[in-house]
Amino acid sequence: MQISNNVIRLGEETAFEVQAKAKALEATGIDMIHMELNEPDFDTPDHIQQVAMEAIKKGLTRLTPSKGIPEVREIFADHIMSTRKIPIDRSGIVITPGSKAILFYTLLATLNPGDEVIYPDPGFPLYKSVIEFLGAKAIPLPHRETIENGFRFDHEDIWRLANEKTKAIIVNSPHSPTGCVLTEHDLVVISEVAKEYDCWVISDEVFSMLMFDGKSHKSIIGLPGMRDRSVLIEGFSNNYAMSGWRVGYGVMPEGLASHITRLVNNSVTCAAAFAQVAAKAAYEGPQDCVEKFKAELEEGRELIVAGLNSIPHVTCSLPGAGYHVFANFKEFGWSSRDIETYLLQKANVAALSGTSFGKYGEGYMRFNFSGSTEMIEKAVAKIDTALENLPKLESYRQPIFAD
Repeated sequence: MQISNNVIRLGEETAFEVQAKAKALEATGIDMIHMELNEPDFDTPDHIQQVAMEAIKKGLTRLTPSKGIPEVREIFADHIMSTRKIPIDRSGIVITPGSKAILFYTLLATLNPGDEVIYPDPGFPLYKSVIEFLGAKAIPLPHRETIENGFRFDHEDIWRLANEKTKAIIVNSPHSPTGCVLTEHDLVVISEVAKEYDCWVISDEVFSMLMFDGKSHKSIIGLPGMRDRSVLIEGFSNNYAMSGWRVGYGVMPEGLASHITRLVNNSVTCAAAFAQVAAKAAYEGPQDCVEKFKAELEEGRELIVAGLNSIPHVTCSLPGAGYHVFANFKEFGWSSRDIETYLLQKANVAALSGTSFGKYGEGYMRFNFSGSTEMIEKAVAKIDTALENLPKLESYRQPIFAD
């Protein structure tokens, strides 16, 4: 059988690969700690569940317009206006089954073979995967760890990488996997580059409501001249613990929205009606659930950062948002993939290698800390114990990571 070259270029999220390995070990009776997936370890708030169940009972199980239910899109537009401080109406809102779909459709609608797209590295694996799937060139923008910048990018790098072939710049703030938050000056620099080379900006903001230390989210879409060249990606998986509901949406110029809608219509038809109504209830209902999530995450953040920093040869910076830490294991001289395998087999802790997110993630490990404090403490203790003998265990060693 012949397989399309395009499909062969598609990558995968290695989180599911690691989860499968962890589940296989669990099936043998091993007590595994799961810190690998990109979803919060919380339940969807009760009031959102209740609205969804009532919607199903009322018969909201049929198809909706491909763009999304109009009154739901109206509420989404209101949310963006109140949080991003920009004028917008529902004509620029497209709802999809999960926020991944908006990213996929946006790249599909804007790229031609040979175009270049600047994307964050380390970053969400789908960025590079879809860019290359479409025959475009993925240009990694390094997000290196420094004392001054955390994991933010160097402004000189983005100016160096951009050129006349640049068709889009992908921005992710708050950032996954590192938890860093770009400054307003960072966003201004990106906007200047975008305007200089007349390219799109795709702003992935799915962690927007999980900011720590009392800070508020800033979006590039609100900067001068950016409304008509930006696509803002939002969702409910992280902010409201609705990862399995598969509801996301994009905010974009109306002209692009019509093309995105046709892509939705020709592929998945629409997002589930009851899930759209549940997402509407998330925005309209009480927000104390989000504050509760944030409080628990801040407690977990402090615990895991302190715990990992107490382990010899491991360092971990404090994330500014989200529920991941990106810990530095470089002093061991092992590749991230080998550390991932070793922790899975010897500590029984499932976490992700930094290279799951790009070449600039080498030497790091990502841990999801949204579980209980007991789980975090147990994981840190098991990692610490397992790492005591790590430098002596040559049998696990693969080629040392390149700088």
